[in-house]
Amino acid sequence: MMIEPIDKPLTKEQVAAEYQQIQDEICAALEQADGKAKFEEEKWEREGGGGGRTRIIQNGNIIEKGGVNFSAVYGELPQSIKKALNVENDDFFATGVSIVIHPNHPMVPIIHMNIRYFEMPSTAIDGSQPIRWFGGGIDLTPHYIIDDDARFFHQQLKDVCDKFNHDFYHRFKQWADDYFYIKHRDETRGIGGIFYDRLTANSGVNWDTIFEFSKALGRSFIPTYTELISRNRDKPFTEEQQQWQYQRRSRYVEFNLVYDAGTKFGLETNGRIESILMSLPPTAKWLYNFQPQPGSEEEKTLSLLKKGINWV
Repeated sequence: MMIEPIDKPLTKEQVAAEYQQIQDEICAALEQADGKAKFEEEKWEREGGGGGRTRIIQNGNIIEKGGVNFSAVYGELPQSIKKALNVENDDFFATGVSIVIHPNHPMVPIIHMNIRYFEMPSTAIDGSQPIRWFGGGIDLTPHYIIDDDARFFHQQLKDVCDKFNHDFYHRFKQWADDYFYIKHRDETRGIGGIFYDRLTANSGVNWDTIFEFSKALGRSFIPTYTELISRNRDKPFTEEQQQWQYQRRSRYVEFNLVYDAGTKFGLETNGRIESILMSLPPTAKWLYNFQPQPGSEEEKTLSLLKKGINWV
């Protein structure tokens, strides 16, 4: 597939506008898939510059809690972020869409997606181009790992990646395995997906192609997740399986609060707390030293929470 170049140079305003459109499309499709719950929107402004649209959906037929958030913020970076990025300039612009969906059914997986763009003006005397990059990813956290669903999910991502660069899926899948890893548990958060950060025009593709890839990844969310919902929403489940779902959610909480870079960035740049922590589930449980029954579906799931599993 050849990507036609964009006539005008890519601007941060263009990226933000496209991301807002993707937020609108995803919210409408999730409401239709759930069939009951509707998104509540709260528009907010960030002290220091910018703002966003937080959209939360709760207590639906299948979605217990979910968020599809858009933000476009700017201003001065705190010293800790400047040090981490190894930059001298204070000014930044960041925009993105962030999604987390927690279903009420233990056979329907948790899903997360993020697409984002970051820009800083250049401080170089020679007037070089601004520092800028795209990042993002999508990963799946099943409470029970179903082999066919895992293969479908990864094939969807590979199909998107291959349209733009045949190296993307392998690189970004490995990156996701390493990133979505709970070191203190020695297990991955789920079955991974793809993850990338600081992707620039120096990475073997031009800016237009990277932007088109970012949008394509965003628009892959609905056909992928609605298929997984349809496959599993009518399956019966037991109280024990529901309790296992709550326990798996606790691992999700641990990752987001301890390791997630987006959470840390939001907190350190004085982001909106409700929007940052919308990724947390409404109910989670921590059981002391739980050991699954040998040969159970719970034991199978734990055995597959490893890096390097090739699903496609």
